[in-house]
Amino acid sequence: MVFSFLINKNVFPNGNNGERNLEHKNYKEHCEIIHVGLVCAGYNSSRIIVTLFKSILFHRRNPIHFHLMVDRKADKILKHLFNSWMLPEVKVTFYQAENYVKLVEWIPNKHYSGVFGLLKLLFPQILSKNLSKIITLDTDVTILTDIAQLWKQFDNFTEEQAIGLVENQSNWYYGKLWNNYKPWPAIGRGFNTGVMLLDINKLNNHNWTMLWRLTAAQYLGTYGSTGLADQDILNAIITNNPQFLFRLPCFWNVQLGDNTLSGSCYHDIIDIKIIHWNSPRKLEVENKDGNVLRVLYQTFLEYNGNFLRAPKFSCDNSTKNYMNIEPDSFDDECDILKEAQKKVWRTHLFIVDFDYEPSLNGNDVTLVTQLSFDRIQMIEQICNHWIGPASFTFYATDSEVQYILNYIQSIDVLKYRKNIAYHVVYKDGDVYPVNYLRNVGLQNVNTPFVFLTDIDFLPMNGLYLSLKRYILKWFTSYKDKKALVIPAFETQRYRFSYPQTKDQLLNMLNQSMLFTFRYHVWTKGHESTNYKKWKTATLPYKIQWQPDFEPYVVIPNNRDIVPLYDTRFVGFGWNKVSHIMELNALQYEFIVLPDCYTIHLPHAPSYDIVKFRHSTTYRRCLKVFKDEFIRELKRKYSNTEEATASTVVPATTMN
Repeated sequence: MVFSFLINKNVFPNGNNGERNLEHKNYKEHCEIIHVGLVCAGYNSSRIIVTLFKSILFHRRNPIHFHLMVDRKADKILKHLFNSWMLPEVKVTFYQAENYVKLVEWIPNKHYSGVFGLLKLLFPQILSKNLSKIITLDTDVTILTDIAQLWKQFDNFTEEQAIGLVENQSNWYYGKLWNNYKPWPAIGRGFNTGVMLLDINKLNNHNWTMLWRLTAAQYLGTYGSTGLADQDILNAIITNNPQFLFRLPCFWNVQLGDNTLSGSCYHDIIDIKIIHWNSPRKLEVENKDGNVLRVLYQTFLEYNGNFLRAPKFSCDNSTKNYMNIEPDSFDDECDILKEAQKKVWRTHLFIVDFDYEPSLNGNDVTLVTQLSFDRIQMIEQICNHWIGPASFTFYATDSEVQYILNYIQSIDVLKYRKNIAYHVVYKDGDVYPVNYLRNVGLQNVNTPFVFLTDIDFLPMNGLYLSLKRYILKWFTSYKDKKALVIPAFETQRYRFSYPQTKDQLLNMLNQSMLFTFRYHVWTKGHESTNYKKWKTATLPYKIQWQPDFEPYVVIPNNRDIVPLYDTRFVGFGWNKVSHIMELNALQYEFIVLPDCYTIHLPHAPSYDIVKFRHSTTYRRCLKVFKDEFIRELKRKYSNTEEATASTVVPATTMN
């Protein structure tokens, strides 16, 4: 996503010089790169900042270069997000906060942002010498206009002015908000640093690094710590150097913090350019127009980010339109499936806090699965049975993500757990990218083993601890090519008592309250498990892979010996079968556990299953993809001529 902004001679049509000059001027204005700097740390901030990105990108008519100072968590999340977002005319440069924290951690800071609230001071110091100016923003702002209008304010700076700020819209610096608190020096109400225009050349000409460090050291001797992080230091600098200040109109930073006077800043809500939710209570803060402003924020929160892939302008002849081709332009179902295989799915990792360190024994295991929004209720049931780390990858829209977050916070078994990773692949079209979803979960696990399952299966109580014991017994390391098979059963009853022991399960099988999974529809899928032997087994036993086998397994989390799922299989059919087939081609041992089980719960059929069952074209396409996969597998592994032999996919096959 690197730009090329050379002006093409053919851009401007023939005409008089005045017209050409005007078009040339407009082209230069709309193709000037706007630089925006932000600091982002942690999982929650990495989610919140996306709404800010959307609000900027929705209105912008210029190329944008984001400069993001990030911690390790935000670095991983935002790099993955931007790489998968495929935004035209957008460049992102990442700066590792860990490399710069030492430059500011000597400053005691009582603000809730902690040490990261001081890092904006460093932008003039760490940015490229070729960069002359930048807009810096807090992550809790929402842009309501084209950011180029704010960028143009640089043109109004005098030779001495180097910092553009809006006046602070509270009496904080008058010392009237908190008893026994003496604020840092400021001119009048002081100035808010949630929105800043920094002329880097001018600041560095005044030895900016030395200036802010000396100022901070000087006033820390009097005040002991900062209360508002970088804002206190910048206000002290401006107090001593008022010539640096350019006063931005207040509508460029309408501050909705507690005790603010923002209501007097604007006459009409349409005047507001930037909303700043600068309160620990964020959207809950009170304001005379609070409800309307919350709706504006909600608009961007739930806005479909895929729409932002469509270029509104072009400053680079190589700019591509990443919007999807409409289904009506495809010849048949095969074309739709093939197009889905080539898509780059916008993906956001870890949408809530995740804090889990694997156990030291090297036998820890994460439950990995994926789901669409309509299966969300299964998460609570699974997590009531599974106490270990888990990974859920959603296929959802931007608006559905907000319901997912509310759901997580409303369920007791979920809201307090930090060992559950939630990822989102944003919905784009009608085809369900099942194997891409699985890969997202599989690639973001930190335990040495994974339990690969489906969302509509409820594992037995205590399965996590049982699997850890079996891993210790059967694996010498996470490099062993072994797969522990968890026998799968199903019930056709929406209400039933989950069996707490193997004996209870066998009794329910005898009474036809449970069945071996899909025995009556797709026998081959689990026949290799050898349920007859399992019923009386007391020890794990090895089995042979057979064509179309698709068990639920525990395998090492090791990219060297564990392939990713093949993403050509989208929608329904052959998505798990292909993965197990490749494990077999890698000469994995399959070992069935004698006292472990998982049970499929009934649910309405998915859209993809319905298409598979009723469309001969769909099944024909799947057969083409399957044959293609097998040919490639035979080329990849010399031992697979016999191992990859498989029957034709029948119309009733399950995935």
